[in-house]
Amino acid sequence: MHLHKFEKIWLIFSICCLILFLTIIGVSAFSFDHHPSGGSSTIDPERVHETPPFDSPGVTKIDEDTYEVAVVAMAFSYQPNTITVPVDKKIIFNVTSTDVTHSFSIVNTNVNMMVVPGLISTKEYTFKETGHYLIVCNEYCGAGHHYMSMEIEVVSQ
Repeated sequence: MHLHKFEKIWLIFSICCLILFLTIIGVSAFSFDHHPSGGSSTIDPERVHETPPFDSPGVTKIDEDTYEVAVVAMAFSYQPNTITVPVDKKIIFNVTSTDVTHSFSIVNTNVNMMVVPGLISTKEYTFKETGHYLIVCNEYCGAGHHYMSMEIEVVSQ
């Protein structure tokens, strides 16, 4: 098989671009500690309300600077519907679903998780300002999807 001079040039150029692209992605993934969101934590979606910490969803103080929030997403609502957390403290959100795929998105922050039945989605966030923050579901989950919201009140201690 004979390749024309320009075909060889474009083939070499394409392979070099591919190698460069994969190298940049690989180096940035390892050097900046990028990893897929979520984790390998699983839960039986039929026993969410029997499994800690989802048996009593809400805010739990872990230590002086860390709080854990357990949230259950279900048909057109989150449980609990409102929570209060302190400003400038690390908040660990653990969210799961009992029925279908939902989303847990805190408006005007970088918190945006897929909430899949059978998995526990985890995200850490520190609120820098006090105020009220709205949580919405960005995944269509049925006819009452537009009613699905929750509120976080961030207060100073």
